Amino acid sequence: MSEVVILTEAAALQVKDMMKEHDEVDAMLRVAVKGGGCSGLSYGMGFEHEIQEGDTTLEQHGIKVIVAKNDAAILNGTKIDYKQSMMGGGFTIDNPNAIASCGCGSSFVTATNKGTPEDC
Repeated sequence: MSEVVILTEAAALQVKDMMKEHDEVDAMLRVAVKGGGCSGLSYGMGFEHEIQEGDTTLEQHGIKVIVAKNDAAILNGTKIDYKQSMMGGGFTIDNPNAIASCGCGSSFVTATNKGTPEDC
């Protein structure tokens, strides 16, 4: 099994900056999948201080990353990057398990987990 989540150096630097900005320097980054979004599933990221039973944990570029057991198969091999452009910056998520995503790019579908679509 490959890494559940691959955090690029650019994404890790942005996460570190956000941790400092929000006084969360001791936190870990939780990457999650939630039901919803126009395609049925959406991504979530947030800071957390506790590891739950069954969580997968890894460390990349100095960031501790947590993924819930139920989300690990859906996210397996997912690459999270941070891109800066003239219009600003944002995280990009490349999930090899997603077979389709919505036009706005914030939700997706996998072959085995379709979720429940909502309006964009």
